[in-house]
Amino acid sequence: MKIFLSGITGSMGHVIMDTVKENTLSEDKVVAGFAGRNTEIDGIKVYGYLDDVAEDFDVIIDFSNKFCTSDVVSFALKKKKPLVIATTGMDDEVVDFIKEASDKIPIVFSQNMSMGVNALDIILDKLSKMLDDFDIEIIEKHHNQKVDSPSGTAKMLFNTISKNREVYPVYDRTPFHEKRKKEEVGISVIRGGTITGEHSVIFAGEDEVLEIKHSAGSKKIFAKGAIKAAHFLKDKEKGLYNMQDVLGVK
Repeated sequence: MKIFLSGITGSMGHVIMDTVKENTLSEDKVVAGFAGRNTEIDGIKVYGYLDDVAEDFDVIIDFSNKFCTSDVVSFALKKKKPLVIATTGMDDEVVDFIKEASDKIPIVFSQNMSMGVNALDIILDKLSKMLDDFDIEIIEKHHNQKVDSPSGTAKMLFNTISKNREVYPVYDRTPFHEKRKKEEVGISVIRGGTITGEHSVIFAGEDEVLEIKHSAGSKKIFAKGAIKAAHFLKDKEKGLYNMQDVLGVK
C-alpha cells in the first residue's frame, strides 16, 4: 500500500515512517508527504503545497494539525483517495466539512487511533448505562508540548457518556462554591513532562469507586492504528468510519 503522509515532518510523521520500515513483512510504503515547506526526508519528497503533488498513492494519512485539515480533505476529494484523519482539536466547521466529504470518499475519522483506547470507549458505553447512579469524572494527561486542551480523546469519551445520559462537561471547578450537580462530568487536564497520553474515567458511587484507564507507552500505538485504518479503507465505499468500524465492532 502506497501512503501519502500529511504531517510527515512532525513527531507522528516520523513515528509512522519508522513503523512502516520496521514491518518488513508488509508492502506498505510512504511515497510522499506534506509539511510546511518543500524538503526531503530519507529520499521521500515532502511538499509545501498540495497542488504540487505528483506521486500516485493509495491512501492519505493525516497527522498534521487542525489548521491544515480542511486543505488535506480538499486534496483527498480532488484526488478521490481514501483518507485517515488522526488530527485533533479542529473546529466544528472543519468537522462538518469532513462529514460532507465522506459523501464522496471513504474517511476514517477518530480522535484517537489507539486500539486500546477504542476498546475502553466501548466499555465506557456499557458502563455509563449500567452505572446510571454513579458520578463520572474524566482525567487526561499529556506532555507539555500538547496544544489542544482537553484532548480529543477526552472529548470522545465524554461524547460516549452523553449518548447515554443527559450530562454536560465541567472543565474547571476552581471558582465554584457549590456542590457538584448530578448532570456534571468533570474533565480534568494535566500537562507535563513527556507523558505520551493517559486517560482515566472514574465512576464514583456510594461506598464504591470503579476506574478504567488507558496509558500509552509510546506514540507507536497511534501509528499502528492509523496504518490499520488505512488498510481498512482500501476497498471501502464512500462513508464516514471510525476506529470501532476498523476493529470490526460495528
